[in-house]
Formats: sequence, C-alpha cells, structure tokens
Amino acid sequence: MRHAKAKQPSGDMTDHQRPLRKRGKRQAAAMAHVLQHWQALEGGIYVSTAARTRETFDEIAGQLPDHTLVSQVHFDENLYTFDGGGLQAWVESLPNEAERVLVIGHNPALHDLARCLDQTAPHSLPTGSVLHFTLSGSSWKSAGHNGAKLAGCLTPEMASYPLFQRLAPQPPKSNNDTASRIRDMLEHLYQMIRALEAGVIAGVDPEFLHQYRVNLRRSRAVGESVRTITRVPGLKKMLKRLKQRAQATSDLRDIDVFLEDMVKTPPPLTSGSRQGLMQWLLACQRERHQALCQQLNAPAYAEEMESWQHFIASDDVGKALSKLTPKRIRTVLNARIARHDEDLAALSLDTHDTGFHELRKGVKRIRYLADLNPEIPEPFLSQLKHRQRLLGEYQDLCSRQAWLDAFGASPDNDPQQQQECVQWRDSLEKPKLVLRKEVLALEALANVSP
Repeated sequence: MRHAKAKQPSGDMTDHQRPLRKRGKRQAAAMAHVLQHWQALEGGIYVSTAARTRETFDEIAGQLPDHTLVSQVHFDENLYTFDGGGLQAWVESLPNEAERVLVIGHNPALHDLARCLDQTAPHSLPTGSVLHFTLSGSSWKSAGHNGAKLAGCLTPEMASYPLFQRLAPQPPKSNNDTASRIRDMLEHLYQMIRALEAGVIAGVDPEFLHQYRVNLRRSRAVGESVRTITRVPGLKKMLKRLKQRAQATSDLRDIDVFLEDMVKTPPPLTSGSRQGLMQWLLACQRERHQALCQQLNAPAYAEEMESWQHFIASDDVGKALSKLTPKRIRTVLNARIARHDEDLAALSLDTHDTGFHELRKGVKRIRYLADLNPEIPEPFLSQLKHRQRLLGEYQDLCSRQAWLDAFGASPDNDPQQQQECVQWRDSLEKPKLVLRKEVLALEALANVSP
C-alpha cells in the first residue's frame, strides 16, 4: 500500500516529517475495510517510519477498533526507501513462516517492485492505493522478476464514493438551447456510467452501484421522454439495451438496501435467525455481484456503451432534438400528469402492490420529463420528489418481503429461522398500510402542476 496523500514540506519540515492531508486521512480510512476484506491484516504489518506512512496506518487502525493491529505492526526504517531494488531485497529476506504481509511504503519503490513482480501491474500507483499479489513460489526468495501474480488493485477513489466525487465528471453548464441541453445531459450521464464502473466492480461501497443504476435509468428515462415527444430512428432499440443493463443491477441493489437496513435497524429476529438470514443474503449478493462483474468486463458491454455514446452524438439525434420546444415538452408533461391523477384516483387500500409500483414508475417518468424543461418551478419538483420517496419506501418494503419469501422457500435453511422470517414478513404489512394511506391522501398532481 502506498501511503495516503501527504502535505508538501514547508519551513524546516523534512520529507520524513510530512504529515497526511485531510484528504489523505479520508483515503486511508476508506481502505481499511478493503484491506480487511482482502485478509491483508491477518499477518505482519510493516510500515515505513515516515510520518505519512505511520499516520496512514493509524487511520486504518482507527476504522477497525475491534482488531489488535497495534500488536501486529512493525515500523521499519528500511521501508523508508524510494529504491525498488532495495525494497525487493527486503521482501526476499522475509521469513518463510510469514504467510502474508502488508507493506505500507513509498513510490517509486513500491511501483517499481510491483512492475517487477508482475508486468500486468498498473502503470501508476496513486496515493492510498493497494496492490494485492500472490507469490508464484513457496518462498519469499522467489519474489523476483515475474515472481508473483497480481490478484487485486484498488484506489481509494474506487473504494469510496465520496472520494470518487472529487474526480467525477462534472455536469455541463446550463444551456438555454433545449437540444444542446438534452444532448449534454445524455453525454454527462454516459460519462458518469463509465466512470462508476470501476467502483461497481470493486464492490466496496454500495453507493457506486446505486449511482450507476440511477444514471443508467435516468439515461433511459430521458431517452423515453424524447421518444414520446418526437420520432428518433433507432432510439427504441438503444433504450431496450439500457433497460436490460439497469435490470441486471436490480437484485443486487435490493440486497444492498436490505443489508444496510438490517444493520441500521436490527430486525425482530433471534441472533441465530438474523445471522442465518444475513449469511444467505451475503451469499446471494456475492453471486449476483460476480455475475454483474462478468457482464461489465465483457467486450460486448463496452461496445454497447460506446454505441450509445456515438448514437447520442449522431445527426439523427441532433435533428430530432432540434424539434423539441418547451411547449411540446409541456404538452406531453400535462398528459402524463393527467394519467398519474387517474391512476392515483383508481387506487384503494385493497389494490394489489403492482398498482402502487406502476404509480411510482409514472411519477419517475414525470420527474425526468420535467427535468427537460429548466423553467419547471421548484415546488412542483419538490412534490414529485416527495411522491417518489413515499412510493420508493413502499417498493423497498415489498422487495424485503420478496427476499424473505425466497429465504423461507430455500430447502437448506433452518425451519425455525424460516418461521421467524415468515412472521417478520407478515409484520411488514403494517408499515405498508401506513404508506398506502399516505399515498391515497395525496392530492391530484394537476393541482400543483407548473
């Protein structure tokens, strides 16, 4: 691991004394659970004596208070080196009884060593990054040229969504021209999707998956809104592909939300049943994450996304967008509002869950269509967001029930655990009823329409 971002020396400060910047502390903290997941903290931890490497270790240890990392750490003056050859010699001198070690040091020594161990190692090693190698031989002396295999590579910006946001593509500046604004919006969404992929594959921070899914679905929703207003050759086929990509994330996102909620609000289950359910959900999560990673790493995926980008920039799309006007957008928006109000009026406390799900989809379509017109007043958008929140919470409860049903139907699970989960599943009808009443109490959207 390379130390996290440090301050530049000033005054009488030596290089050895350089402390971490605030950003560096956030970087180090973000990598704690990565190191834990990679089992990098289960052996000896060797740290350079420089202030910035010591503080990197301190931030990691601070995130894992239940671990006795202090008893495993060794501060070694020999690791305060920028020479890859010297670092390689240090690694080769490790005792063979050490099954794994974590080294926190400096560039260019770390990067030179990495490229020596495996030529497929990245061409750069940003601050706070971690490289995971497995030795090819049975001895540390085998850690010479091509003596190891790269098993993993992760930067703090791939492990933490807040850190990623600093480097994320910036939204386009406001443009009064409708066609240019929508094209810029679609291009920005595309850039965000591609930038988020590495964090989705890393699978450390679930917010990457959420934002990836949001940007995919918003791209599709904007495209559908455009298609509703004007004809665009080939757009239907493109939107179908975006829909399929978004659907591939559905189960994984639902599991993430379920697991997060179980941590925040412990469910009404005994510890054994709670543990059994979480283990089952984690197994489902791993399975679906692996399947999603296979899709994202497939050449066909990159080709498909690049085709979407070329389509956005095509003359056909440009001509279609040039026909859009605030008036035409408003006409379609009013029609959708009227349809929403009809669907809302048709609901009752006895309506099947699908009726509320369809209402939620309708609200989202109105929201994305309204986004095409910057003149839509904020009170109307706030009302849409409020309805999305209510219906989203309802959707989450239904999703939770579906996963509990699946857990209960699994023949390998303990009958007692299954019974407790069935009872919990049934108890979720009460908060669902509360949300149903709130939705039914909503006034017609036309009454608050722009």
